[in-house]
Amino acid sequence: MSRPIDKKRNIALIGHNGSGKSLLLSAMLFNSGLMDRINSKLIDTDPIEESKGSSVSSHVYSFDWNDFSFTVIDTPGFGDFISEVINSLFVSENALSVVNAVAGVEIQTERTWQMAEDMKKPVMVFINQMDKERANFESAVNELASSFDRKIVAVTLQIGSEANFRGLIDLISEKAYVYNSGKREEIPVPSEFSEKVQELRLRLIEDVVESDDTLMEKYLDGQEIGSEELIHAMIKAYKTCQIVPVICGSAEKNIGIDLILDYVSLLGASPSETTSYMARLDSGEEVEIKPSETEPFCAYNFKTVVDPFVGRVSYIKIIAGAVKPGDTYVNVNRGTSDKFGRIYLPRGKDQIEVDQASCGDVVVLPKLKEGSVGETFTHKDRKLTIVTPAFPEPMFSRSVNPKSKSDIDKISNGLSRLSETDPAFKWEYDPETGETVVSGLGNIHLDVMIERLKSTFGVDVEVGKPKIAYRETITKKAVAEYKHKKQTGGHGQYGHVKIELEPLPRGAGFEFVDKIFGGVIPKNFIPSVEKGIVEAMKRGSVAGYPVVDVRVTLFDGSYHEVDSSDISFQIAAIQAFRKGMEEARPVLLEPIMEVEIFCPDEVAGDVIGEVTSRRGRPQGMESIGRGMSKVKAEVPLAEMLDFSGKLSGITSGRGYFTMKFVRYQEVPPNIQEKVIQERKQESQNA
Repeated sequence: MSRPIDKKRNIALIGHNGSGKSLLLSAMLFNSGLMDRINSKLIDTDPIEESKGSSVSSHVYSFDWNDFSFTVIDTPGFGDFISEVINSLFVSENALSVVNAVAGVEIQTERTWQMAEDMKKPVMVFINQMDKERANFESAVNELASSFDRKIVAVTLQIGSEANFRGLIDLISEKAYVYNSGKREEIPVPSEFSEKVQELRLRLIEDVVESDDTLMEKYLDGQEIGSEELIHAMIKAYKTCQIVPVICGSAEKNIGIDLILDYVSLLGASPSETTSYMARLDSGEEVEIKPSETEPFCAYNFKTVVDPFVGRVSYIKIIAGAVKPGDTYVNVNRGTSDKFGRIYLPRGKDQIEVDQASCGDVVVLPKLKEGSVGETFTHKDRKLTIVTPAFPEPMFSRSVNPKSKSDIDKISNGLSRLSETDPAFKWEYDPETGETVVSGLGNIHLDVMIERLKSTFGVDVEVGKPKIAYRETITKKAVAEYKHKKQTGGHGQYGHVKIELEPLPRGAGFEFVDKIFGGVIPKNFIPSVEKGIVEAMKRGSVAGYPVVDVRVTLFDGSYHEVDSSDISFQIAAIQAFRKGMEEARPVLLEPIMEVEIFCPDEVAGDVIGEVTSRRGRPQGMESIGRGMSKVKAEVPLAEMLDFSGKLSGITSGRGYFTMKFVRYQEVPPNIQEKVIQERKQESQNA
């Protein structure tokens, strides 16, 4: 049943691996009547997820709760699959951070929360697993308060603890509930909790009224704040990201799940209340798109699944307008148009076909001819492209080669289709070494994609050692000239260029400058020169890695009225660039990672020593409580490939780390020589 936009709630479940996000979604579906039992395996149905016991992709389900329509996106807790989290948050108006009551705030709690903040998404917290040994609600709330800037507001109080956890007290309504076999029963607030309830409710009121000047004035005057006034202020404070409501419970025992759904219904932002999406017109101008049911159709493809039986399955968020089967749409990124076939609401394997969907809805489109993650679909009269969120650059690479020669064609098709599903997964064929190289965010990420290549496309591959995404650049100016002249009978080939190469600051990329005067090279051949230089930059002269941070100025040359052509000037530019680079003192660059290592206090010194031995530069250390320290450092990626195992040994399995790319940096001469020799060896063995 289609609902008005203010009755729609889209929520991304975020948090650390093991916090129980999939189990929470299963419990929500059980409460809504869509599942007959609570079990995370009903959500993580992918064979790879079954083998790993964790989500490796997002799962999208729509269901009804009272008179609200919910779409919940369960995101993976592994850092390797962070692009799934980014896109899920991008299309959701609300974030529900799931926190393990025993472990408290973990690294993915912090990382995913920061993403929600960067996207200005309101956040609610569910402290899960309250029935486990050493679960501590108060400690988790205090940790949240010390970890994040937003005001943390507990709206529940637990009844019972650990194995005896059996219910909740709602501090807003001042009602108490106990759960027997997952079924809720309202009871009077137990007398032993009366004083604590009043204390916490007073604290809640103080936190909420701070966001409302009128209520603050009333409170300071000693007037009573009614429940309706309090709720109204909470709704406003939540949607404006001033407060974070916190609820505790147990997904496994189905305690507090109905309360979460009630609070998301009550406080949650609807699609019409989200921050606007930015879009880019054909002219390059950026405009805001307000979610609206009356504007022309516009949607964002945030998830694509390659199904071995169905083919391409796309999940889209309708940002504006409405759509029904048979409507024509434009894929703006590809410049193609097509018609929508059947449209479904996402419910796992039991998807529900609908005859129309509108602004705020998330729907599933099977068998689209084309469609990658991050693409925009619009009405033919509304050609604009949604500005996508920033995704991390893949930094881990491996070579993959089919075990059977008959699979050579299948591997490129399979990798192309997989790259459509994940903006952080890339692949390319290196003709020099004859290798196919896949790149991702970590070893687990690549393992999963290689397993999907086998299970979905039937391609079994041999996996080579990880490869580093080195780059090359120059360190001084150089001038180069090349004249391409070839006579083959009839029209020949002639292109002549003079160029100057000069280094740019790190991270500046490539700049092409046209300083041709007097028509010595006709204007129509200038783009061919630039195209040739861009082609030459794909393989540098040091070890065949891409060239970056170079300005190339075309300042002179000549042409032939008959023999000059686009290809002639491309060839001349390629050869001139290669000559110039040899003379511009080229060097190798390596990716430097910002690393945060979490380890027990007693081994922090050993961890710093290990980092230093890997050419790392420690940036500081701080205690984060619970007997743990955080070590910050900058380390070359090449030195981090086997760090995980070493860290596990030093910390007896308790340590973990995150890293992100910060910049490229010149490789020391002795290391550069080793890389060059390894690259030569690879080429000889190819």
